[in-house]
Amino acid sequence: MTTFVLVPGGWKGSWAYEAVVPLLDGHDVHALTLTGLRPDDDEATVATANLDTHADDVLRLLDRADLTDVTLVGHSYAGMVITAAADRAASRISRLVHLDAFVPRDGESWWSLVNDYFRKLTIEGTATSGYAVCPPGAKDPRRRPQPLASFMQATRLTGKVDEIPRRDFVYCSGWEDQTPFAELHTRLQADPDWQVHVVPTGHNVMNEDPEFVAKLLLS
Repeated sequence: MTTFVLVPGGWKGSWAYEAVVPLLDGHDVHALTLTGLRPDDDEATVATANLDTHADDVLRLLDRADLTDVTLVGHSYAGMVITAAADRAASRISRLVHLDAFVPRDGESWWSLVNDYFRKLTIEGTATSGYAVCPPGAKDPRRRPQPLASFMQATRLTGKVDEIPRRDFVYCSGWEDQTPFAELHTRLQADPDWQVHVVPTGHNVMNEDPEFVAKLLLS
């Protein structure tokens, strides 16, 4: 039995993995909703949540459930979260899976890594409150405003994350007109420490091809 911790990307909660979780039946699966993205979070909680807060959400789960030998999965923004968390708890993580997700180096933030398309969405989306980014578009109504500080805070890494035995990166090639991951894909393809996979879906690979995601996680 494998232990999976699934971390959603920006604006989303644990429900982002709802099509994948049933395909992992028989394993120990924990899908998170990060601080500031929960329906009952008050304004102060949303305003103060940052990348450290979200990494701590993962670490608290590891402690609370006494999890070890964990496959830690992150989509999109959550690549920042799982990298930061894994750097602080590398001995408890056996595998990282970045689903079309950022792989930051020390000192990098979501804001520094995204392209102009997402910076524009962030500036426009923050206009209402000043501290949270409204979900772009009009898709899933369950999406919540994303704490702005989580996008802006730089990650601080010791290098422990590089000791994790297996690291996978999934590149979704079906939205190449908007993706911020093209250069990252090229970089990781040349890095022997990473296993790189390409899937011809849009960014939301967990809904567009949950079977692919589950098969990768169980491989």
